[in-house]
Amino acid sequence: MEEALYCGSPERPDELARIESVGGQVIYWQGPRVLGVLAMSRSIGDYFMKPSISAEPEVTVTDRTGTDEFIILGSDGLWDAMSNEYACRVVRYCLSGRLAAKYPATVHGSSATDAAKLLADMAMARGSEDNVSVVVVQLRRMVWRRKAARQNGRT
Repeated sequence: MEEALYCGSPERPDELARIESVGGQVIYWQGPRVLGVLAMSRSIGDYFMKPSISAEPEVTVTDRTGTDEFIILGSDGLWDAMSNEYACRVVRYCLSGRLAAKYPATVHGSSATDAAKLLADMAMARGSEDNVSVVVVQLRRMVWRRKAARQNGRT
């Protein structure tokens, strides 16, 4: 798993410096928050918090490789509830069809949309108190070979 996490956290040194340079503050109340309110330092809304909050996106360009499987775009409500590794494991199992095969009553499919919905539901079930938005982009088809998995002792 290659991690490309670009989080607009107000405690990141560069974001903290930017916030303080425009007269803002980061106050620690249930985690770092801009002006004691917002847990993110970049937002397209929250106009009343300008200039401490920036709407300018952080853009990076990353070369893809043949092993790239998917991209998870998630709001802080998702990442507050689970690690990157756990989210990737859930998406991988969902896209391969393994979760739908194992839990047909609760996991109804194996598409990127199903994986995104599952991550959002899991974040809420884990007590996320923030908004949870998730998009999963599948970059290559995942194949789960049930016979091989059984031979290796996995189901």
